[in-house]
Amino acid sequence: MIIARTIAEVRKTVAEWRKEGLSVGLVPTMGYLHEGHASLVDKAVSQCDRVVASVFVNPTQFGPNEDLATYPRDFDHDCKLLEEHGCAMVFHPEVSEMYDENAATYVEILSDMPKQLCGKTRPIHFRGVCTVVSKLFNIVLPDKAFFGQKDAQQLAIIRKMVKDMSYGIEIVGCPIVREADGLAKSSRNTYLNAEERKAALVLSKSVFLGQKMVKDGEKDADKVVAAMVKNIEAEPLARIDYVSAVDGVTMMPTHEIADGVLVAMAVYIGKTRLIDNFIVEE
Repeated sequence: MIIARTIAEVRKTVAEWRKEGLSVGLVPTMGYLHEGHASLVDKAVSQCDRVVASVFVNPTQFGPNEDLATYPRDFDHDCKLLEEHGCAMVFHPEVSEMYDENAATYVEILSDMPKQLCGKTRPIHFRGVCTVVSKLFNIVLPDKAFFGQKDAQQLAIIRKMVKDMSYGIEIVGCPIVREADGLAKSSRNTYLNAEERKAALVLSKSVFLGQKMVKDGEKDADKVVAAMVKNIEAEPLARIDYVSAVDGVTMMPTHEIADGVLVAMAVYIGKTRLIDNFIVEE
């Protein structure tokens, strides 16, 4: 597996692959990889001749007092996992390689879409996400890019950006990967102590509760959300950021359960903010 640390290295290698007529997939990550990331790489390998994964903790998507400095990192482990799953190249740049010290250009969606859900308490987050993903698209020029459904709002926003900016890239969403007990895989799970780890199960249990209500025929989104909120509030270590039902494409609030509706949550367990969701499929 190639380890590239500069934009020029990535472009040179991808150009050589293109001369051979090979297709290229991109898996953007912030590192500290787990089975969820591995599933993205597996999907990319199954659909593309060569796969590039980026490992870059992107500073522009972290707000003040967020966990940029403490975000977990283990590049050696990341490389081992990526190589085992068939990744052809990992792009691991320094911040200075991705952002000039005088950089003043951002990619931002100006509708209400990024102001919903996570955007309510993380107002600059999706501007940073769109900017770094746009840069990665310009560097790698992939045929397809692979993102996890756990970050459902991010996935929807990237789809919107790709459409609006006429990127010729197919965005592939991949299912949430869970621990055996149901907790959604997340790099931030490592922040949890034993008691918090047990308490964190309230997220997935609430997701499963909401899914069951929908399966049993509940069409009132407010009732589904209320039941999930009640379930979460019964956990003393949990503090809700949001639990919401929204249109799965626009991210705007909805009161009716229908095909494609996203029911999403962000919950603090102690000091750790975790997310989870499900999409209604009828």
